[in-house]
Amino acid sequence: MTSNSGAGSRILGSLRSADGKGVVRMEDRFDTDIGDVWSALTDPSRLVRWIGEVSGDLRLGGEYRFRFFASGAEGTGRVEVCEPPRRLLLAHDTDQPDVRAIEATLAADGDKTVLVIEERGMPVNLLAAYGAGVQVHVEDLGAHLARRERCDSDARWDELQPAYEKLAASIG
Repeated sequence: MTSNSGAGSRILGSLRSADGKGVVRMEDRFDTDIGDVWSALTDPSRLVRWIGEVSGDLRLGGEYRFRFFASGAEGTGRVEVCEPPRRLLLAHDTDQPDVRAIEATLAADGDKTVLVIEERGMPVNLLAAYGAGVQVHVEDLGAHLARRERCDSDARWDELQPAYEKLAASIG
């Protein structure tokens, strides 16, 4: 149901650096309306079906805890911007010296939705790993929206990693 079916070696992301930190940008188009994608990104009962466990205050300015299934990442976050159903900006690892930002921007495209996710603030030397990992999350979102199961994240990460290593090698 989404453009992710048969994802194979398709690369959704681009990598760059800004102010000495890494930036991962993903873009995909889903065969569902913007409200459905927004709900999948913001409703804890749906988040647990594709990315992980999220608990706490998910309103603007609210703080929460997360644990992602695919990467095993866990930590704290804060909702910095919430403009339903178009834009969500989260600050992750707010208890660490280097806060990471994750921004989701949604745009309706007829009865489909274009989603851009940009994650900023990771060490540049880890860009390839983050690129592969964020793509796994986006593909799992696509599977959820299409009512399919999440992928085998370790196997998918292994498939994606070489392509993201090539992308990261061009960043100076």
